[in-house]
This record gives sequence, C-alpha cells and structure tokens, in this order.
Amino acid sequence: MILLAPYFFFHRWKLQVVILFLLDILLIANLMYYRTYYTAIPLSSYNLIGNLADFTQSVYDSIHWYDLLFPLSSIAATIFYLRHRKIKRPQEQIAWKPYLTIFATIYILFTGLTILQGGFKKRCSELKYSAHLYASCVPIYTVFGNLYYELIEQKPAYTPEKEKEIEDWLDKRPPLRPLSLDTEKRTNCIIILVESLESWVLEKSVENKEITPCLNQLLQDSTTLYAPHVLTEVKGGRSIDAQLLLCAGLLPINNGTYSTLYTGNTYYTLQKALKEKYNTCNYLLTVDKKKTWNQEAVAQSFGIDTILSYPDFKLTEAFGPRKRVGDGSFFAQCREKMEKGEVWKKGEHVYLQFVTYSSHNPFKMPDEMKQISFSKDIPEVMNDYMTVINYTDRAIGQFVDYLKTRPEYKETLIIITGDHEGLASHRSELCNTPQGKGVVSDKQFTPFIVLNSPVGLRYEKVMGQIDMYPTVLNLLQLEDYRWVGLGQSILDPEKKGCAVSPQMQVESDDTTPEDIDFKKEAYTISDEIIRLDYFGKRQQQHRM
Repeated sequence: MILLAPYFFFHRWKLQVVILFLLDILLIANLMYYRTYYTAIPLSSYNLIGNLADFTQSVYDSIHWYDLLFPLSSIAATIFYLRHRKIKRPQEQIAWKPYLTIFATIYILFTGLTILQGGFKKRCSELKYSAHLYASCVPIYTVFGNLYYELIEQKPAYTPEKEKEIEDWLDKRPPLRPLSLDTEKRTNCIIILVESLESWVLEKSVENKEITPCLNQLLQDSTTLYAPHVLTEVKGGRSIDAQLLLCAGLLPINNGTYSTLYTGNTYYTLQKALKEKYNTCNYLLTVDKKKTWNQEAVAQSFGIDTILSYPDFKLTEAFGPRKRVGDGSFFAQCREKMEKGEVWKKGEHVYLQFVTYSSHNPFKMPDEMKQISFSKDIPEVMNDYMTVINYTDRAIGQFVDYLKTRPEYKETLIIITGDHEGLASHRSELCNTPQGKGVVSDKQFTPFIVLNSPVGLRYEKVMGQIDMYPTVLNLLQLEDYRWVGLGQSILDPEKKGCAVSPQMQVESDDTTPEDIDFKKEAYTISDEIIRLDYFGKRQQQHRM
C-alpha cells in the first residue's frame, strides 16, 4: 500500500511504473542471492554492489527463466492501465479515503497479530532460529521488514546480562585437552583455502577417470589427517566466513557480514596464536583484490603482516568469471616468490594462507587448459565442476611437492580445506540424474586435510567447520592460547559426530537433543561475541 501511494495521491502513473520495475529488480536479486546463500540479501551487502563487477558470470548463472514473471507482471499491469485509463479526475475526486481506510485496516491487523505473537523483533528472532521456518521472515514480513529487523539488531547493548549469557555458554564447552605428542613441534602453518571444494570428488572416479589424483595420493600418507564430512557453516560472507570459522573459531553473524560491519573488533586468531608462541611472520596470498569482502581490513584484524593480492601476480592462465590468475599459475608464482625470498625468508617461522579462485562458480575453464574430460552424458554443471577441480588438484599437488623439498617441511603443518560447498541449488538436481546419483553428495560437505600431521587419522564422523580451529590448535600444541573457539577438536575422544548448519539443519552420527540444542545456541553466542565486541570489552575490563 505504501508503494502504491504515488498513484493514489498524485496519479503519477509513470512514477508508479518505475517503482514496480525497481521492486521487480529487488525481488529477483533476493531470489538469486537465496539460491546460493539460502538467505535474503543482508542489509550490509547492499553496500557491496560494486563487488558484482567481479562476479558477473556467477550472477548470470543464478538467473532462472521464470524470474521474468516479475517484470512481465509489471508490464501486464502497465498495459492494462494504459488501455483502461480515463480522463484524469479533479483533485477532490482522488480516492484517498478508500486508500487510507484500507491502509489503516491492514496496519491495525498487522500490528495486532504481531503483538499477539510477542512483537515484531521477538517473532522475527523465533523465525530466524527455527529449523523449519528460518527462511520465512521475508515471505511473512517482506524484504523491507527483514531489512528493518537487521537494522534494529545490528547494535545490541553490551550489558552484564549479555556478558553472563556468553560466559555461561562458554563454561559449558568441552575443554581443549593437550595431546601427548612425542613428535617434533610444528612451528610453521600453511593453509590452502580451496574455492568451493567438496568432499565427494576426492577418492572418486567417473568414467574410469580419477578426479583428484594428487590429493588422493596425499590422503594415503601415514602422516595425513583426513575428515571428509565437514558440514559447511558459512553464511552470506562465503569465503570470508570460512576464514572466520577456521582462523578465529567463530560462527558467522546472523545477519550481514562481519567483514563489512565488525573489522574493528578484537579477534583472537590462529595467526596471533602462532605469532605469540613461535614469532611467526604471517602472510596472506590471494588472487583477489584487497577490497573484495573487505579482505584487507579482515587480514589486519586477524594478525596478517603481509598481503600479496591481485596486483602482485602476473595475469596468466586467467579464466573464470573475474578473469583472475588460474590456480596453476598462482601456485607457480607463489613458489617463485618463496624461492626468491620474498615470502618465507630464510630463518622465518611462518603462517602462510593461500586462497585459490579457479573453482569458483560457474566452473568454466578454457578447453586448452583442461587436463581431464568427460562425455556429454554427464550433466554440464557436474562435468564443469569435476574438470576444474581436477585442474586445481594438480596445481596443489605440484605445490605440495615443492614444499616437501624445503628444509622446514618437518616443522610445517599443511592444511587443505574447501572454503564452502560449491553446487548450491544445482545439488538436488544433480543427485536425481542417473550420472550424478551415488556420485554427487546430497550433503554440503567439504574436506579437512592436514598434511605432515603429528597425528595420522581418518575421521569419518560428521564435524562442522567450527571444529577445525580447535583441532589445529591441538596439532600445533597451542592449547594454552587464550581463545580455543566455539567448536570441539576432533582429536578429543569424547567428541560426538554432529554439526548444525546456519539454517539449523542437523547432520549427526551419534548425539543427543541436548547436544544439538547446544550447537544451535552457538550461533547466537557467536553473533553476540562479534556484535558486542566481547573480546575487546573483556580486554578493557582487564586493563581497568
């Protein structure tokens, strides 16, 4: 009714048509966003519209033909109006009384029903944290209602009650128990965050062709720790959320992205823990621009000393929606920088974080660069995904072979993991095809691989991305660090196989309803830790 006001009050039909089409764009954009992130566009992400220039192909891939029903409905309404419009009535004949009557009636009904349900904020919170109704806030309260809820939720007050709520939950966490390790300490840590890497491609052959031969070989090593069933727990921030989970042991905030809202907060991270104990030099190497997801600010907050990004690499083997450096060239150039002493200088203990890009949706690569091929019987998306993962697999394999030649390798822990699942809305479709059934996983699992691990292990239970941080602390013997994360190390014999997605969907092997509720509550606790800058406030209290 508000959106119809220009016509009811002023008969500005051209303005009304513009509003209709802008609304169509807004709704289509939110549908496209939901197909990948399973949520409406967060309020803070509207400020990141400039990022779309780097994701053009991914945007096109998210469009469905029936999205045209939105603008078609507006076109039909406009044609209907133009064919039936009459001579403009005098001002006193404008139907403002019926308009206001209908508006007031709707407002009273809406307000009354909302009050009966405990109020707008309370009702939206219940919907957001419901296992089955988490996506209902937008259909019930519209895109604008959802944005309003995010706005009033952004800046909660730091109160003794909130502090106690956080600390009571933290006190119930299982402790991070030190491991009895007789092996040499790992004083260097390398993380390879692989774009959209899912577990089902590992140790899998299709049409008698091995998809990831290099990673498969690494999995056979007795010093490899491998967990194939890591549930994706990122939200709208995607790759940057994965860094929060892995490096800071925190879950994504409920609305928006921490990387655009809360980079000024205090974070306790793996990078900072390593620097404190081993005086590491901390590097981030990525083919993306520093501004993407506000990566530069995040890196500084997390304790990165040096960033090498888009301008620091030669644009070779470039492909993908943003024409970034291909993974093969990326790792080759990283090796070159290491050999020249630009990265990992002689005598340094290091934290190295590599962020790949080539396997970004929509998984397209030039034919001349493909190192594997499948028949046309394989669905296109599945075919493209396996092909590009095979390319990245070989790039990682060659880079790991180089790392093994370095004298510091014995003291180096290498972690390879997917930043998040990759198939998004294509998953159910592929799982129902003859070629994809039994091959493509119906679960959003990414792999967690640790090379040169002091504990060789194949962990088959379900775990969450949030469990990687305490596990890595265990392996690096950093259990005494001031923050051990919200998850639980998979090296703890008492850990149960369970994880909860941001949509409150549970994947479990052996757990109780109480354990599940505790893990669900972790999202609220993490949201409060970040939004309230809990660590920063605690630091201030200790100084006083």
